[in-house]
This record gives sequence, C-alpha cells and structure tokens, in this order.
Amino acid sequence: MAGERILEGVLPSSLRAEMREAVAVLTLSRPEKRNALNDETILGIEAFFLSLPAEAKAVVIAAEGENFSAGLDLSEITERSTVEGVSHSMMWHRAFERIEFGRVPVVAVLKGAVVGGGLELACAAHIRVAERSAYYALPEGQRGIFVGGGASVRVPRLIGAARMADMMLTGRVHDAEAGYALGLSQYLVEPGEGFTKALDLGARIASNAPITNFAVIHALPRIAEADPRQGFMMEALMAAVAQGSDDAKERLRAFLEKRAKKVTEF
Repeated sequence: MAGERILEGVLPSSLRAEMREAVAVLTLSRPEKRNALNDETILGIEAFFLSLPAEAKAVVIAAEGENFSAGLDLSEITERSTVEGVSHSMMWHRAFERIEFGRVPVVAVLKGAVVGGGLELACAAHIRVAERSAYYALPEGQRGIFVGGGASVRVPRLIGAARMADMMLTGRVHDAEAGYALGLSQYLVEPGEGFTKALDLGARIASNAPITNFAVIHALPRIAEADPRQGFMMEALMAAVAQGSDDAKERLRAFLEKRAKKVTEF
C-alpha cells in the first residue's frame, strides 16, 4: 500500500518519496539503469534530506526493480581536471553526510547489485537490511578509478581495511550471506521481505525518544572513534542530556509504573 507522496517538486525523476506514518521512504527509481547514480540523483538525495518533513522520525531508502544500485553511472563520466574531480567527489561526500549525520536514523533495503557507489550509499545509512539476492562489490580497481563517495572511510569501519583492499584489488564479490557475516548488513531476509522489515524497523526507531535517536546517530560514532578518556566524558554528558529530558522522565516513569513493556527474549 503506497503512502502519501512528498517533495514531488523537489526531487528528480530518478527518485520518489512518500510518507508512511512517521517514516519517510526515499526510493531509487531508475530500474532500467539498475539504479545507477548520476549527479542529478546524488543532488536529489541531498535535497531530500535537506527538505525532510518535520513529521518524519525515520527514513527508509529503498529501490525499484531487482537492484539496490549498480553504482556510479559510468555513461555520464566526463574528463575532469584534478580540481573538478575533487569537487565532484566532495559533492557525493556532502550528500551522503546528510544521511549519516542528518536529523533522523536511516534504514537501507539492499537487494541485487550493491556495487561501487551503491555500496557507498548503503554504508551511509545506519541500519542495512539485505535480501538474499544482494551482492557487494567495489569494481573501481578494475576500471582504473578509485572510490570517491566515502567508501574508503565507511567500508573499513564495517569490514576492515584489508577486506576492502581485497575487494578493490581482486574484484572479489561477496554474496548476501557473506556480507551479513562481515557486517555489511545487520539483517538478512528472504527475497521480497526487505522493505516490510525495513519499514517495521523504521516505525520502531520513530517511536524512540528523539534525543536518544540523535545521540545514537551523532554522538555514538564520535565516541567510538575518540580517545577512551574523551569518549567516556562525551558519553557521560550525552547520558545526562538524554536523562534530563521530559520525554525520558515520562518513559522511565511508565516503566516503573508497569505501563511499558519489559525486555524479553523474543
């Protein structure tokens, strides 16, 4: 069942956006190109996150067709000077930073090709749900180019620099099961089940206290990369800020008064 279409005058034809209650869904809509990412689409992704409706508490990134994204649209590559090449790469960085360090958590639904720039886009999300059809590759090494959309920063955080080097140097492709084991996705589901799972996760995320979601996507990654002593201090400060909010006080009161669910095994 489709949701309410949004941002129709803002996004290019390669993207579609809608609201599903408190979850905004951004869909890559170039199935005939395996959802290859051209400049118009990258700028559209940036525009989507800059224009995200206030009622959106989480985002799901999905894709039409059989593939999440086959990466950079090589048909649009033109000769660039060094300065132009740096600027182009930084455009991708800027757009994907809107995902990673935006206002709300983001869940990506992966299927079919999650290749090159498609993997870079996926890794900018906070949670990745992979269908068993998904496969991962970084073919830039075989094409005489280098990653430029943030992969050299984000992918090693998930699987380590040595495994990324293997993918780039040898063209190694990881299937969905291997990707799940390596950490490229946090969930693995059957074909056709990814969007439903992601929407369910998005709804759960949207029900969290906004300050907690903010802390997880903004403070947690910085704490994890900090010197331990600085990390502990940032954690203490963030914990105090979250605990002091009216939302947190009400949620804790509900738990103590047995109005909230307890954590169970299933």
